[in-house]
Amino acid sequence: MDKKEIADVLDLIGTMLEIKGENPFKIRAYFAGARTLQGLEEDLGKLINEGRLGDIKGIGKALTEKIETLYVTGRLDFFDNLKSSVPDGLLELLEIPGLGGKKIKVLHDELEVDSIDSLTEACNRGKVAELKGFGQKTQEKILTGISNREAYSARHLWWKAREVSEQILMGLRTLAQVDRAEAAGSLRRGMETVGDLDFLVASANPLPIMKWFTSMEGVIEVTAKGETKSSVRLEDGMQADLRVVPVEQFYFALHHFTGSKDHNVRMRQKALSLGLSLSEWGLRPDKEKDASRNVGPIEADSEQAIFRELGLQYIPPALREGLGEVEAAETDSLPKLVELDDLCGCFHNHTTASDGRNTLEEMVADADARGWEYLGIADHSKSSFQANGLDEERLARQVEAIHQLNSSGQFKTYVFTGSEVDILSGGRLDFDDSVLETLDYVVASVHAGLTQDEATMTDRIVKALEHPRVTMLGHVSGRLLLRREASQLNIQKVIDAAIANNKVIELNANPMRLDMDWRHWRRAAERGLLCAINPDAHAIEHYDFQIAGIHAARKGWLTPEHILNTRSLDSVQQFLHSTNP
Repeated sequence: MDKKEIADVLDLIGTMLEIKGENPFKIRAYFAGARTLQGLEEDLGKLINEGRLGDIKGIGKALTEKIETLYVTGRLDFFDNLKSSVPDGLLELLEIPGLGGKKIKVLHDELEVDSIDSLTEACNRGKVAELKGFGQKTQEKILTGISNREAYSARHLWWKAREVSEQILMGLRTLAQVDRAEAAGSLRRGMETVGDLDFLVASANPLPIMKWFTSMEGVIEVTAKGETKSSVRLEDGMQADLRVVPVEQFYFALHHFTGSKDHNVRMRQKALSLGLSLSEWGLRPDKEKDASRNVGPIEADSEQAIFRELGLQYIPPALREGLGEVEAAETDSLPKLVELDDLCGCFHNHTTASDGRNTLEEMVADADARGWEYLGIADHSKSSFQANGLDEERLARQVEAIHQLNSSGQFKTYVFTGSEVDILSGGRLDFDDSVLETLDYVVASVHAGLTQDEATMTDRIVKALEHPRVTMLGHVSGRLLLRREASQLNIQKVIDAAIANNKVIELNANPMRLDMDWRHWRRAAERGLLCAINPDAHAIEHYDFQIAGIHAARKGWLTPEHILNTRSLDSVQQFLHSTNP
Protein backbone atom coordinates (compact mmCIF):
# COMPACT_ATOMS: atom_id res chain seq x y z
CA MET A 1 0.00 0.00 0.00
CA ASP A 2 1.09 3.57 -0.55
CA LYS A 3 0.89 6.47 1.87
CA LYS A 4 -2.62 7.58 0.90
CA GLU A 5 -4.06 4.07 1.04
CA ILE A 6 -2.57 3.48 4.50
CA ALA A 7 -3.89 6.83 5.72
CA ASP A 8 -7.36 5.85 4.50
CA VAL A 9 -7.13 2.59 6.47
CA LEU A 10 -6.12 4.42 9.65
CA ASP A 11 -8.96 6.88 9.18
CA LEU A 12 -11.47 4.07 8.71
CA ILE A 13 -10.12 2.31 11.82
CA GLY A 14 -10.75 5.48 13.82
CA THR A 15 -14.26 5.76 12.41
CA MET A 16 -15.10 2.14 13.17
CA LEU A 17 -13.82 2.56 16.72
CA GLU A 18 -16.14 5.57 17.05
CA ILE A 19 -19.09 3.48 15.89
CA LYS A 20 -18.22 0.85 18.49
CA GLY A 21 -17.82 3.49 21.23
CA GLU A 22 -14.19 2.73 22.00
CA ASN A 23 -11.75 4.84 24.05
CA PRO A 24 -11.67 8.43 22.66
CA PHE A 25 -7.88 8.67 23.12
CA LYS A 26 -7.38 5.53 21.02
CA ILE A 27 -9.71 6.90 18.35
CA ARG A 28 -7.88 10.23 18.19
CA ALA A 29 -4.56 8.43 17.82
CA TYR A 30 -5.69 6.79 14.57
CA PHE A 31 -7.16 10.00 13.15
CA ALA A 32 -3.97 11.87 14.07
CA GLY A 33 -1.83 9.16 12.50
CA ALA A 34 -3.83 9.39 9.27
CA ARG A 35 -3.38 13.18 9.12
CA THR A 36 0.33 12.85 9.81
CA LEU A 37 0.76 10.36 7.00
CA GLN A 38 -1.21 12.52 4.57
CA GLY A 39 1.07 15.49 5.27
CA LEU A 40 4.29 13.46 5.16
CA GLU A 41 6.75 14.97 2.69
CA GLU A 42 9.46 12.36 3.03
CA ASP A 43 9.17 9.05 1.20
CA LEU A 44 7.36 6.55 3.44
CA GLY A 45 9.34 3.57 2.18
CA LYS A 46 12.59 5.34 2.98
CA LEU A 47 11.43 6.13 6.51
CA ILE A 48 10.44 2.52 7.08
CA ASN A 49 13.63 1.08 5.60
CA GLU A 50 15.74 3.35 7.78
CA GLY A 51 13.69 2.67 10.92
CA ARG A 52 12.76 6.32 11.38
CA LEU A 53 8.98 6.14 11.07
CA GLY A 54 8.49 5.96 14.85
CA ASP A 55 10.48 9.17 15.30
CA ILE A 56 7.74 11.22 13.65
CA LYS A 57 5.47 13.10 16.03
CA GLY A 58 2.00 11.58 16.11
CA ILE A 59 3.11 8.07 15.15
CA GLY A 60 3.75 5.89 18.19
CA LYS A 61 5.01 2.34 18.44
CA ALA A 62 1.65 0.64 17.85
CA LEU A 63 0.88 2.78 14.78
CA THR A 64 4.39 2.27 13.44
CA GLU A 65 3.95 -1.50 13.48
CA LYS A 66 0.57 -1.30 11.76
CA ILE A 67 1.79 1.13 9.09
CA GLU A 68 4.84 -1.00 8.34
CA THR A 69 2.67 -4.11 8.05
CA LEU A 70 0.27 -2.39 5.66
CA TYR A 71 3.15 -1.00 3.61
CA VAL A 72 4.86 -4.37 3.22
CA THR A 73 1.92 -6.79 3.03
CA GLY A 74 -1.05 -4.64 2.00
CA ARG A 75 -3.24 -6.07 4.78
CA LEU A 76 -3.65 -5.93 8.55
CA ASP A 77 -5.37 -8.57 10.71
CA PHE A 78 -6.42 -5.94 13.25
CA PHE A 79 -8.20 -3.97 10.52
CA ASP A 80 -9.85 -7.05 8.99
CA ASN A 81 -11.11 -8.26 12.38
CA LEU A 82 -12.40 -4.82 13.33
CA LYS A 83 -14.22 -4.44 10.02
CA SER A 84 -15.87 -7.84 10.38
CA SER A 85 -17.15 -6.82 13.84
CA VAL A 86 -19.05 -3.81 12.48
CA PRO A 87 -22.28 -4.57 10.60
CA ASP A 88 -21.97 -3.86 6.88
CA GLY A 89 -25.08 -1.70 6.99
CA LEU A 90 -23.44 0.71 9.44
CA LEU A 91 -20.33 1.05 7.28
CA GLU A 92 -22.58 1.75 4.31
CA LEU A 93 -23.96 4.77 6.18
CA LEU A 94 -20.52 6.38 5.85
CA GLU A 95 -21.37 6.95 2.17
CA ILE A 96 -23.99 9.52 3.23
CA PRO A 97 -22.50 13.04 3.41
CA GLY A 98 -22.42 14.41 6.93
CA LEU A 99 -22.43 11.05 8.70
CA GLY A 100 -19.35 10.04 10.63
CA GLY A 101 -18.67 7.47 13.29
CA LYS A 102 -20.13 9.49 16.19
CA LYS A 103 -23.46 10.21 14.49
CA ILE A 104 -23.79 6.66 13.21
CA LYS A 105 -23.33 5.37 16.77
CA VAL A 106 -26.12 7.68 18.02
CA LEU A 107 -28.43 6.60 15.18
CA HIS A 108 -27.73 2.96 15.95
CA ASP A 109 -28.07 3.29 19.73
CA GLU A 110 -31.12 5.56 19.79
CA LEU A 111 -33.11 4.49 16.71
CA GLU A 112 -31.66 1.02 15.96
CA VAL A 113 -30.62 2.24 12.52
CA ASP A 114 -28.51 -0.47 10.88
CA SER A 115 -28.86 0.22 7.14
CA ILE A 116 -29.64 2.95 4.63
CA ASP A 117 -33.20 1.61 4.37
CA SER A 118 -33.80 1.88 8.11
CA LEU A 119 -32.17 5.34 8.14
CA THR A 120 -34.49 6.45 5.33
CA GLU A 121 -37.48 5.21 7.29
CA ALA A 122 -36.35 6.99 10.46
CA CYS A 123 -35.88 10.26 8.54
CA ASN A 124 -39.28 9.98 6.86
CA ARG A 125 -40.88 9.51 10.30
CA GLY A 126 -39.09 12.60 11.58
CA LYS A 127 -37.23 10.63 14.26
CA VAL A 128 -33.73 11.75 13.24
CA ALA A 129 -34.64 15.44 13.62
CA GLU A 130 -35.62 14.77 17.23
CA LEU A 131 -32.19 13.47 18.19
CA LYS A 132 -29.83 15.71 20.14
CA GLY A 133 -27.15 17.10 17.83
CA PHE A 134 -29.15 16.45 14.65
CA GLY A 135 -32.22 18.60 13.99
CA GLN A 136 -34.43 19.22 10.97
CA LYS A 137 -31.69 20.54 8.66
CA THR A 138 -29.46 17.55 9.34
CA GLN A 139 -32.36 15.20 8.68
CA GLU A 140 -33.08 16.93 5.36
CA LYS A 141 -29.40 16.78 4.43
CA ILE A 142 -29.30 13.06 5.19
CA LEU A 143 -32.36 12.44 3.00
CA THR A 144 -30.79 14.44 0.19
CA GLY A 145 -27.58 12.45 0.56
CA ILE A 146 -29.49 9.18 0.38
CA SER A 147 -31.39 10.21 -2.75
CA ASN A 148 -28.18 11.29 -4.47
CA ARG A 149 -26.11 8.35 -3.30
CA GLU A 150 -26.31 6.39 -6.52
CA ALA A 151 -25.37 9.41 -8.63
CA TYR A 152 -22.57 10.33 -6.24
CA SER A 153 -20.97 6.92 -6.49
CA ALA A 154 -21.17 6.72 -10.29
CA ARG A 155 -18.33 7.37 -12.66
CA HIS A 156 -18.74 9.64 -15.64
CA LEU A 157 -17.74 9.47 -19.27
CA TRP A 158 -14.58 11.41 -20.10
CA TRP A 159 -16.54 13.33 -22.73
CA LYS A 160 -19.10 14.59 -20.20
CA ALA A 161 -16.46 15.32 -17.57
CA ARG A 162 -14.49 17.31 -20.14
CA GLU A 163 -17.50 19.48 -20.93
CA VAL A 164 -18.08 20.25 -17.23
CA SER A 165 -14.37 20.83 -16.64
CA GLU A 166 -14.05 23.32 -19.48
CA GLN A 167 -16.84 25.47 -18.04
CA ILE A 168 -15.29 25.50 -14.57
CA LEU A 169 -11.81 26.25 -15.94
CA MET A 170 -13.21 29.11 -17.99
CA GLY A 171 -14.71 30.60 -14.84
CA LEU A 172 -11.55 30.13 -12.77
CA ARG A 173 -9.39 31.78 -15.40
CA THR A 174 -11.55 34.91 -15.36
CA LEU A 175 -10.80 35.53 -11.66
CA ALA A 176 -8.26 38.28 -11.02
CA GLN A 177 -6.64 36.27 -8.20
CA VAL A 178 -5.86 33.29 -10.46
CA ASP A 179 -2.41 33.18 -12.04
CA ARG A 180 -2.83 29.73 -13.62
CA ALA A 181 -5.56 27.11 -13.63
CA GLU A 182 -5.60 23.57 -15.03
CA ALA A 183 -7.57 20.35 -14.72
CA ALA A 184 -5.60 17.38 -13.42
CA GLY A 185 -6.31 13.77 -12.48
CA SER A 186 -7.74 11.07 -14.70
CA LEU A 187 -9.49 13.67 -16.86
CA ARG A 188 -6.16 15.18 -17.93
CA ARG A 189 -4.74 11.72 -18.56
CA GLY A 190 -7.67 10.98 -20.87
CA MET A 191 -9.08 7.98 -18.99
CA GLU A 192 -12.29 6.69 -20.56
CA THR A 193 -14.29 7.34 -17.38
CA VAL A 194 -13.69 9.84 -14.59
CA GLY A 195 -14.65 9.54 -10.95
CA ASP A 196 -14.33 13.20 -10.04
CA LEU A 197 -12.82 16.43 -11.32
CA ASP A 198 -9.54 17.79 -9.98
CA PHE A 199 -8.65 21.44 -10.46
CA LEU A 200 -5.39 23.13 -9.59
CA VAL A 201 -4.89 26.88 -9.29
CA ALA A 202 -1.80 29.00 -8.70
CA SER A 203 -2.55 32.04 -6.55
CA ALA A 204 -1.29 34.07 -3.62
CA ASN A 205 -4.86 34.92 -2.58
CA PRO A 206 -6.95 31.73 -2.40
CA LEU A 207 -9.94 32.85 -0.30
CA PRO A 208 -11.87 34.69 -3.07
CA ILE A 209 -11.23 31.72 -5.37
CA MET A 210 -12.66 29.30 -2.81
CA LYS A 211 -15.70 31.53 -2.36
CA TRP A 212 -16.34 31.56 -6.12
CA PHE A 213 -15.80 27.80 -6.47
CA THR A 214 -18.16 26.80 -3.68
CA SER A 215 -20.91 29.16 -4.85
CA MET A 216 -20.63 28.73 -8.64
CA GLU A 217 -23.63 27.76 -10.70
CA GLY A 218 -24.40 24.04 -10.62
CA VAL A 219 -23.17 23.37 -7.08
CA ILE A 220 -25.77 21.53 -5.04
CA GLU A 221 -23.62 20.65 -2.03
CA VAL A 222 -20.39 21.89 -0.50
CA THR A 223 -18.78 18.82 1.05
CA ALA A 224 -15.60 20.56 2.23
CA LYS A 225 -14.38 24.15 2.34
CA GLY A 226 -10.95 25.22 3.49
CA GLU A 227 -8.44 27.95 2.84
CA THR A 228 -6.63 26.08 0.06
CA LYS A 229 -8.84 23.05 -0.72
CA SER A 230 -12.57 22.68 -1.29
CA SER A 231 -14.90 19.99 -2.64
CA VAL A 232 -18.36 20.34 -4.13
CA ARG A 233 -21.05 18.16 -5.63
CA LEU A 234 -22.51 19.25 -8.94
CA GLU A 235 -26.02 18.82 -10.29
CA ASP A 236 -25.17 15.64 -12.19
CA GLY A 237 -23.65 14.02 -9.12
CA MET A 238 -20.07 14.69 -10.16
CA GLN A 239 -17.63 15.73 -7.45
CA ALA A 240 -15.18 18.56 -8.12
CA ASP A 241 -12.11 19.26 -5.98
CA LEU A 242 -10.09 22.47 -6.06
CA ARG A 243 -6.60 23.01 -4.68
CA VAL A 244 -4.83 26.36 -4.61
CA VAL A 245 -1.04 26.42 -4.34
CA PRO A 246 1.65 29.11 -4.53
CA VAL A 247 2.86 29.92 -8.04
CA GLU A 248 6.28 28.36 -7.43
CA GLN A 249 4.67 25.03 -6.53
CA PHE A 250 2.13 24.95 -9.37
CA TYR A 251 3.86 22.72 -11.92
CA PHE A 252 5.07 20.27 -9.28
CA ALA A 253 1.50 19.97 -7.97
CA LEU A 254 0.12 19.71 -11.51
CA HIS A 255 2.46 16.82 -12.25
CA HIS A 256 1.64 15.09 -8.97
CA PHE A 257 -2.13 15.40 -9.22
CA THR A 258 -2.14 14.36 -12.89
CA GLY A 259 -0.10 11.17 -12.70
CA SER A 260 -1.44 7.80 -11.62
CA LYS A 261 -0.16 6.31 -8.38
CA ASP A 262 2.27 4.04 -10.22
CA HIS A 263 3.62 6.87 -12.36
CA ASN A 264 4.23 9.09 -9.34
CA VAL A 265 5.98 6.29 -7.46
CA ARG A 266 8.31 5.69 -10.39
CA MET A 267 9.04 9.41 -10.73
CA ARG A 268 9.90 9.69 -7.03
CA GLN A 269 12.20 6.71 -7.39
CA LYS A 270 13.89 8.37 -10.34
CA ALA A 271 14.38 11.55 -8.34
CA LEU A 272 15.82 9.63 -5.38
CA SER A 273 18.29 7.88 -7.68
CA LEU A 274 19.64 11.35 -8.50
CA GLY A 275 19.82 12.45 -4.87
CA LEU A 276 16.61 14.46 -5.16
CA SER A 277 13.21 14.41 -3.49
CA LEU A 278 10.11 14.96 -5.66
CA SER A 279 6.65 15.70 -4.31
CA GLU A 280 3.69 17.95 -5.00
CA TRP A 281 5.52 20.65 -3.07
CA GLY A 282 8.60 20.69 -5.23
CA LEU A 283 11.91 19.15 -6.23
CA ARG A 284 14.81 19.55 -3.86
CA PRO A 285 18.05 17.85 -2.88
CA ASP A 286 17.53 14.87 -0.61
CA LYS A 287 19.49 16.01 2.42
CA GLU A 288 19.15 12.61 4.07
CA LYS A 289 21.03 11.09 1.15
CA ASP A 290 23.56 13.87 0.62
CA ALA A 291 23.92 16.29 3.52
CA SER A 292 26.56 18.26 1.60
CA ARG A 293 23.95 19.58 -0.83
CA ASN A 294 22.89 22.54 1.26
CA VAL A 295 20.83 24.30 -1.40
CA GLY A 296 17.18 25.21 -1.71
CA PRO A 297 14.44 23.77 -3.85
CA ILE A 298 14.78 23.60 -7.63
CA GLU A 299 12.51 25.94 -9.55
CA ALA A 300 10.38 24.89 -12.50
CA ASP A 301 8.42 27.19 -14.80
CA SER A 302 6.78 24.27 -16.64
CA GLU A 303 6.24 20.53 -16.37
CA GLN A 304 8.86 20.11 -19.09
CA ALA A 305 11.41 21.68 -16.74
CA ILE A 306 10.68 19.03 -14.07
CA PHE A 307 11.39 16.22 -16.51
CA ARG A 308 14.57 17.96 -17.72
CA GLU A 309 15.86 18.23 -14.14
CA LEU A 310 15.43 14.48 -13.83
CA GLY A 311 17.16 13.81 -17.15
CA LEU A 312 13.94 12.59 -18.74
CA GLN A 313 12.21 13.16 -22.03
CA TYR A 314 8.90 14.98 -21.44
CA ILE A 315 6.12 12.48 -20.73
CA PRO A 316 2.70 13.61 -22.03
CA PRO A 317 -0.15 13.32 -19.51
CA ALA A 318 -1.80 10.52 -21.51
CA LEU A 319 1.15 8.21 -20.81
CA ARG A 320 1.47 8.83 -17.08
CA GLU A 321 0.09 5.46 -16.00
CA GLY A 322 3.21 3.71 -14.68
CA LEU A 323 3.40 1.42 -17.71
CA GLY A 324 7.05 1.87 -18.66
CA GLU A 325 6.88 5.50 -19.70
CA VAL A 326 9.58 6.62 -17.26
CA GLU A 327 11.97 3.94 -18.46
CA ALA A 328 11.31 4.95 -22.07
CA ALA A 329 11.85 8.60 -21.19
CA GLU A 330 15.23 7.74 -19.69
CA THR A 331 16.48 6.64 -23.12
CA ASP A 332 14.61 9.34 -25.07
CA SER A 333 12.52 6.63 -26.74
CA LEU A 334 8.97 7.84 -26.11
CA PRO A 335 6.95 7.92 -29.33
CA LYS A 336 5.72 11.07 -31.05
CA LEU A 337 2.06 10.56 -30.27
CA VAL A 338 -0.71 11.15 -32.78
CA GLU A 339 -2.44 14.54 -32.73
CA LEU A 340 -5.95 15.50 -33.83
CA ASP A 341 -4.55 17.50 -36.75
CA ASP A 342 -2.87 14.34 -38.09
CA LEU A 343 -6.23 12.87 -39.10
CA CYS A 344 -7.12 13.24 -42.78
CA GLY A 345 -10.55 11.60 -42.66
CA CYS A 346 -12.43 8.59 -41.25
CA PHE A 347 -14.38 5.53 -42.39
CA HIS A 348 -17.20 4.61 -40.00
CA ASN A 349 -20.06 7.09 -40.49
CA HIS A 350 -23.82 6.83 -40.94
CA THR A 351 -26.43 8.82 -42.86
CA THR A 352 -30.20 9.07 -42.90
CA ALA A 353 -30.14 6.02 -45.18
CA SER A 354 -29.86 3.95 -41.98
CA ASP A 355 -29.98 5.47 -38.49
CA GLY A 356 -28.02 8.69 -39.00
CA ARG A 357 -29.49 12.16 -38.55
CA ASN A 358 -27.85 13.87 -41.53
CA THR A 359 -28.02 13.18 -45.26
CA LEU A 360 -25.11 12.01 -47.38
CA GLU A 361 -24.58 15.53 -48.73
CA GLU A 362 -24.69 17.07 -45.25
CA MET A 363 -22.19 14.57 -43.88
CA VAL A 364 -19.80 15.24 -46.76
CA ALA A 365 -20.25 19.01 -46.60
CA ASP A 366 -19.26 19.10 -42.93
CA ALA A 367 -16.27 16.84 -43.54
CA ASP A 368 -15.26 19.15 -46.38
CA ALA A 369 -15.55 22.18 -44.08
CA ARG A 370 -13.21 20.46 -41.65
CA GLY A 371 -10.62 20.05 -44.39
CA TRP A 372 -10.72 16.27 -44.49
CA GLU A 373 -9.34 14.69 -47.64
CA TYR A 374 -11.75 11.76 -47.55
CA LEU A 375 -14.80 10.38 -45.82
CA GLY A 376 -16.12 6.83 -45.67
CA ILE A 377 -19.85 6.14 -45.52
CA ALA A 378 -20.67 2.86 -43.79
CA ASP A 379 -24.39 2.61 -43.12
CA HIS A 380 -25.76 -0.49 -41.41
CA SER A 381 -26.46 -3.67 -43.33
CA LYS A 382 -29.88 -5.32 -43.60
CA SER A 383 -29.75 -7.51 -40.45
CA SER A 384 -29.55 -4.40 -38.28
CA PHE A 385 -33.26 -3.83 -38.81
CA GLN A 386 -33.48 -1.77 -35.62
CA ALA A 387 -31.08 0.68 -37.29
CA ASN A 388 -32.93 0.67 -40.63
CA GLY A 389 -30.12 -1.32 -42.23
CA LEU A 390 -29.74 -1.19 -46.01
CA ASP A 391 -30.64 -4.17 -48.16
CA GLU A 392 -28.81 -4.92 -51.41
CA GLU A 393 -30.96 -2.63 -53.54
CA ARG A 394 -30.75 0.38 -51.22
CA LEU A 395 -27.00 -0.10 -50.83
CA ALA A 396 -26.56 -0.17 -54.61
CA ARG A 397 -28.44 3.13 -54.89
CA GLN A 398 -26.24 4.68 -52.21
CA VAL A 399 -23.06 3.50 -53.95
CA GLU A 400 -24.25 5.11 -57.18
CA ALA A 401 -25.12 8.35 -55.37
CA ILE A 402 -21.61 8.48 -53.90
CA HIS A 403 -20.03 7.93 -57.32
CA GLN A 404 -22.11 10.77 -58.74
CA LEU A 405 -21.19 13.05 -55.81
CA ASN A 406 -17.47 12.40 -56.37
CA SER A 407 -17.85 13.06 -60.12
CA SER A 408 -19.71 16.31 -59.55
CA GLY A 409 -16.76 18.06 -57.96
CA GLN A 410 -19.12 19.66 -55.45
CA PHE A 411 -16.78 18.90 -52.56
CA LYS A 412 -13.02 18.59 -52.25
CA THR A 413 -13.53 15.69 -49.84
CA TYR A 414 -13.47 12.32 -51.63
CA VAL A 415 -16.13 9.85 -50.50
CA PHE A 416 -15.41 6.13 -50.15
CA THR A 417 -18.22 3.61 -50.52
CA GLY A 418 -18.54 1.24 -47.60
CA SER A 419 -20.90 -0.61 -45.32
CA GLU A 420 -20.97 -1.60 -41.67
CA VAL A 421 -21.75 -5.25 -42.29
CA ASP A 422 -23.10 -7.35 -39.45
CA ILE A 423 -21.05 -10.34 -38.38
CA LEU A 424 -23.73 -13.01 -38.04
CA SER A 425 -23.59 -16.30 -36.15
CA GLY A 426 -20.62 -18.45 -37.05
CA GLY A 427 -18.79 -15.46 -38.54
CA ARG A 428 -20.97 -15.17 -41.66
CA LEU A 429 -21.33 -11.72 -43.20
CA ASP A 430 -24.64 -10.01 -43.87
CA PHE A 431 -24.00 -9.56 -47.62
CA ASP A 432 -22.82 -11.95 -50.30
CA ASP A 433 -19.40 -11.47 -51.83
CA SER A 434 -20.95 -10.10 -55.04
CA VAL A 435 -22.32 -7.16 -53.03
CA LEU A 436 -19.14 -6.60 -51.00
CA GLU A 437 -17.13 -6.42 -54.22
CA THR A 438 -18.98 -3.23 -55.19
CA LEU A 439 -17.60 -1.40 -52.12
CA ASP A 440 -14.32 0.37 -51.48
CA TYR A 441 -14.12 -1.12 -47.98
CA VAL A 442 -16.08 -3.08 -45.38
CA VAL A 443 -16.41 -2.47 -41.64
CA ALA A 444 -17.44 -5.77 -40.02
CA SER A 445 -19.18 -5.47 -36.63
CA VAL A 446 -21.12 -7.55 -34.13
CA HIS A 447 -24.49 -6.10 -33.12
CA ALA A 448 -26.47 -9.13 -31.97
CA GLY A 449 -25.65 -12.14 -29.80
CA LEU A 450 -23.27 -10.09 -27.68
CA THR A 451 -23.56 -12.44 -24.70
CA GLN A 452 -22.14 -15.52 -26.43
CA ASP A 453 -19.42 -17.42 -24.57
CA GLU A 454 -15.79 -16.49 -25.12
CA ALA A 455 -14.89 -19.32 -27.48
CA THR A 456 -17.96 -18.82 -29.67
CA MET A 457 -17.57 -15.05 -29.89
CA THR A 458 -13.83 -15.29 -30.57
CA ASP A 459 -14.29 -17.85 -33.35
CA ARG A 460 -17.10 -15.77 -34.83
CA ILE A 461 -14.94 -12.64 -35.09
CA VAL A 462 -11.83 -14.49 -36.25
CA LYS A 463 -13.78 -16.11 -39.10
CA ALA A 464 -15.01 -12.67 -40.21
CA LEU A 465 -11.46 -11.33 -40.15
CA GLU A 466 -10.42 -14.17 -42.45
CA HIS A 467 -12.91 -13.04 -45.09
CA PRO A 468 -11.01 -11.43 -48.00
CA ARG A 469 -13.53 -8.59 -48.41
CA VAL A 470 -13.42 -7.37 -44.80
CA THR A 471 -11.25 -4.27 -44.36
CA MET A 472 -11.62 -3.48 -40.67
CA LEU A 473 -13.27 -4.69 -37.48
CA GLY A 474 -15.69 -2.27 -35.81
CA HIS A 475 -16.05 -1.72 -32.02
CA VAL A 476 -14.45 -5.07 -31.23
CA SER A 477 -15.81 -5.71 -27.71
CA GLY A 478 -19.29 -4.22 -28.12
CA ARG A 479 -19.00 -2.44 -24.78
CA LEU A 480 -20.97 0.67 -23.83
CA LEU A 481 -19.12 2.39 -21.03
CA LEU A 482 -21.12 2.66 -17.78
CA ARG A 483 -24.00 0.83 -19.47
CA ARG A 484 -22.94 -2.51 -20.97
CA GLU A 485 -19.98 -4.76 -20.28
CA ALA A 486 -17.70 -5.92 -23.07
CA SER A 487 -18.48 -9.22 -24.74
CA GLN A 488 -16.47 -12.21 -23.65
CA LEU A 489 -13.73 -12.85 -26.18
CA ASN A 490 -10.05 -13.68 -26.42
CA ILE A 491 -8.77 -10.31 -27.56
CA GLN A 492 -5.27 -11.60 -28.27
CA LYS A 493 -6.60 -14.21 -30.69
CA VAL A 494 -8.61 -11.49 -32.43
CA ILE A 495 -5.54 -9.27 -32.71
CA ASP A 496 -3.48 -12.20 -34.01
CA ALA A 497 -6.11 -12.87 -36.68
CA ALA A 498 -6.22 -9.22 -37.74
CA ILE A 499 -2.44 -9.07 -38.12
CA ALA A 500 -2.25 -12.40 -39.94
CA ASN A 501 -4.95 -11.34 -42.42
CA ASN A 502 -3.76 -7.73 -42.87
CA LYS A 503 -6.93 -6.29 -41.37
CA VAL A 504 -7.46 -3.01 -39.56
CA ILE A 505 -9.03 -2.82 -36.09
CA GLU A 506 -11.06 0.26 -35.35
CA LEU A 507 -10.61 2.51 -32.36
CA ASN A 508 -14.23 3.58 -32.15
CA ALA A 509 -14.13 7.17 -30.90
CA ASN A 510 -17.71 7.32 -29.65
CA PRO A 511 -17.18 8.36 -25.99
CA MET A 512 -19.43 5.52 -24.85
CA ARG A 513 -17.31 2.96 -26.69
CA LEU A 514 -13.62 3.91 -27.09
CA ASP A 515 -13.24 0.39 -28.36
CA MET A 516 -10.70 -1.36 -28.85
CA ASP A 517 -9.58 -0.46 -25.33
CA TRP A 518 -6.39 1.65 -25.19
CA ARG A 519 -4.70 -0.93 -22.94
CA HIS A 520 -4.37 -3.34 -25.89
CA TRP A 521 -3.05 -0.95 -28.51
CA ARG A 522 0.61 -0.47 -27.61
CA ARG A 523 1.62 -4.12 -27.90
CA ALA A 524 -0.68 -4.72 -30.87
CA ALA A 525 0.74 -1.75 -32.80
CA GLU A 526 4.30 -2.85 -32.07
CA ARG A 527 3.40 -6.16 -33.73
CA GLY A 528 2.11 -4.39 -36.82
CA LEU A 529 -1.63 -3.98 -36.23
CA LEU A 530 -3.05 -1.00 -38.10
CA CYS A 531 -5.63 1.23 -36.40
CA ALA A 532 -8.40 3.40 -37.80
CA ILE A 533 -9.80 6.08 -35.50
CA ASN A 534 -13.48 6.39 -36.41
CA PRO A 535 -16.20 8.55 -34.80
CA ASP A 536 -19.04 6.14 -35.67
CA ALA A 537 -20.82 9.39 -36.50
CA HIS A 538 -24.60 9.38 -36.70
CA ALA A 539 -24.70 13.18 -37.08
CA ILE A 540 -22.26 15.85 -38.22
CA GLU A 541 -21.54 16.94 -34.64
CA HIS A 542 -20.35 13.41 -33.89
CA TYR A 543 -17.26 14.06 -35.97
CA ASP A 544 -16.04 15.85 -32.83
CA PHE A 545 -15.82 12.42 -31.17
CA GLN A 546 -12.45 12.13 -32.92
CA ILE A 547 -11.12 14.20 -30.00
CA ALA A 548 -11.97 11.35 -27.61
CA GLY A 549 -10.51 8.84 -30.05
CA ILE A 550 -7.23 10.73 -30.20
CA HIS A 551 -6.99 10.77 -26.40
CA ALA A 552 -7.52 7.00 -26.30
CA ALA A 553 -4.99 6.47 -29.10
CA ARG A 554 -2.39 8.54 -27.27
CA LYS A 555 -2.93 6.45 -24.15
CA GLY A 556 -2.23 3.43 -26.35
CA TRP A 557 1.13 4.93 -27.40
CA LEU A 558 -0.05 5.25 -31.00
CA THR A 559 1.80 7.40 -33.52
CA PRO A 560 0.54 8.65 -36.91
CA GLU A 561 2.34 5.70 -38.55
CA HIS A 562 0.09 3.27 -36.66
CA ILE A 563 -3.15 4.82 -37.96
CA LEU A 564 -4.64 4.37 -41.41
CA ASN A 565 -6.56 7.63 -41.47
CA THR A 566 -3.49 9.78 -40.95
CA ARG A 567 -2.48 8.80 -44.49
CA SER A 568 -3.16 10.92 -47.57
CA LEU A 569 -5.99 10.15 -49.96
CA ASP A 570 -3.63 8.58 -52.51
CA SER A 571 -2.06 6.39 -49.83
CA VAL A 572 -5.44 5.22 -48.52
CA GLN A 573 -6.64 4.44 -52.03
CA GLN A 574 -3.55 2.33 -52.61
CA PHE A 575 -4.07 0.52 -49.30
CA LEU A 576 -7.72 -0.25 -50.01
CA HIS A 577 -6.90 -1.47 -53.50
CA SER A 578 -4.13 -3.72 -52.22
CA THR A 579 -6.35 -5.27 -49.53
CA ASN A 580 -9.53 -5.43 -51.63
CA PRO A 581 -8.47 -5.73 -55.31
